[in-house]
Parts: sequence; structure tokens; C-alpha cells
Amino acid sequence: MFTSTPHVNRTTSYSALFLVVLVVALVVPVRAPSPARAGRTGYGWPVKPFGSEHPVRGLLGDPRTIFSAPPTTEGVLFGAGSFQFHFGIDIAAPGGTVVYSVASGTVTGRDDADNMITVECGGGRSFEYWHITPRVRVGQSVTASETVLGRVTQRAKHVHFSEARNGVYVNPLQPGHLAPYTDHVAPHIASISVRKSVTELALPNLLRGSVDLVVDAYDTTNLPVPGVWRDMPVAPALITWQIRDLRPRVVAGRTVAVDFRSAMPSNSTFWNVYARGSFQNMSVFGKHYSYREPGRYLYRLTPTPFDTRRLKDGVYDLVVTASDVRGNGTTASLRFTVHNHADWRDS
Repeated sequence: MFTSTPHVNRTTSYSALFLVVLVVALVVPVRAPSPARAGRTGYGWPVKPFGSEHPVRGLLGDPRTIFSAPPTTEGVLFGAGSFQFHFGIDIAAPGGTVVYSVASGTVTGRDDADNMITVECGGGRSFEYWHITPRVRVGQSVTASETVLGRVTQRAKHVHFSEARNGVYVNPLQPGHLAPYTDHVAPHIASISVRKSVTELALPNLLRGSVDLVVDAYDTTNLPVPGVWRDMPVAPALITWQIRDLRPRVVAGRTVAVDFRSAMPSNSTFWNVYARGSFQNMSVFGKHYSYREPGRYLYRLTPTPFDTRRLKDGVYDLVVTASDVRGNGTTASLRFTVHNHADWRDS
């Protein structure tokens, strides 16, 4: 295992995948800039008590992976399947819990097979409630915090709650939306690594040509989640990075790698955001269901390989920050050497 300095924060990753990861050097808390407010007024929770915070076990942007391949290294790294971003939040609630509309509007969708209700509220805003037994009909008017939309199914034990603006899923946990919501715990950065390819790690002591920069990061939920989803990871809302030389001087300015704070990216970009080796909590591999197995969240810092020839030969620090939707953040760094001379023995 390659380590950087004696001052290493050895945060344990949520999964022991075959890759040997490079442990990061420095981990410190930071405050990230807050996203712009996308909503002028907030709304209460869809379950009682409306004015109290409830446990959330899944966040916008979490990986949703269903592999057609078996649970093997090859399957995780190359297997086909269904790969999407989670398009809302999962609010933990016992089966049978009554679910109410968070805003007044009209029911425009009902799917009994998928246990889903859609409510449109005007101005291009709509809400979706999944994993409930529907109690309202299409065309029916609903009133915020009064109309019962349905009950949480016994099997799901949560209501998936989505908010959309003009057809784009937005983050219900951003300021000005679902309230109250608090978060005081920063995400974790388990490691930063450099890949020559999907299966080959590069030693940071000598990098040349194009490489993938990958961070293993995860967040934890604000309130304890009951049942088998307790202590499962969730996705950070924002990941940024920059490169500094040893002066220290910024030679590659702050760049956003992942941003789930306001809205969900297109699913077509899934493997540009997540690095191969990622999989969701309790993921499916072929006919195997990974019961109670936590996921692993690996993020690509650039959607395409990073060309080290952008930098002069020398020693640098890659500085990565992972933040949540409330701006709590953690920063970690990896020192690396660029040497693009024809003969690596030259110095």
C-alpha cells in the first residue's frame, strides 16, 4: 500500500474492493460555498410531524446500480446493467405510515404498479411520491399537509420523495425547499488514487501522459436511520479539486467534479461522474442481492483522463474537497510527481 506522510487520516472505506487505494495525506474540515436558492419558499415533510426532521437514508445523486454481471471484480469494473443517479431522497418511515402532499396542487400521475403519485403545483413545479399505496385519483385537487396521498408500503419502509422544476429533478434538501433540515457532519474522504486504466493504479511518484484522478468519498446521514439501512453511506453533494505546487501556488484552479447541490445531472453522464468500481448500497449483481452490504462511491475528478502534460515536470499536491448540501466539507490531498521526459531516469 502506498502511503504519503506519517500524518495520515486512515478513514476506512465502506467496501473492500480489489483495488489498492492510495491513502490521502491531509484531512481538514472546510466550509464550501452554498448553492443558489432555487426556491423562494420552503415546505414541510410529507409525513407527520410535518415540522420535524425525519431520517433520510438516500440522497439525490446516490448511485443506483443494477449489474447484469455477477459480483466479481470483472463484473464491477466492466459489467453491463442499469446505472442511474438517484432522483430524489428516501425518507425512512415504517410500513403503513400516512403520506401527505407537501404542496397544494393537482394529481397528474398515478401508477399502481410502481406505487407512485405525481402532484403538479404550478409554475413548472411538481412532486413525486414513490413506494406508497395510492389513495387519490388523477385530476383530484390536493391540499398541502391535509390530503392523504397514500401509505408507505410494508416492503419499502420509506417514501421516495422527488421535486422537479420544469422537468428537471432538483435537490429537495437545498435551502428554501424541504424544511426543517439540518446537517452538521462533513463527508469523509477515504482515499485519492491515480489510475492508468480501469484496472491499473499509477504510483504517484512518477506520473506521465493521461491518467484518471479518482476520489473515494462518502457522506453519512444526519439522523440515525432505523433498520437494515442504518450506517449506510450516501453521496456527498459537491466535490471540487485544485492542484498546487510546493510554494504553495495554485497551478490548476478550483474545478467542480461533482455537484448534486441543486439538481441531478443527466443519467447519460453516470460513468463520467462515478468511476468504475462504484456500486450502490445493497447492490444487485445478476441474481445476487447484496443484503446489508454498503456501497462504494468512487468519483472521477475529470470526465475524461487528466493530461499531466498540462503541468511542468515537478512535484504537486492534488487537493480535493467533499462537501454536503449545507456546506460542511472535508479536504484531503495527495502528493504526486509529474515527469514526462522521454527517459524517466532523467531528473
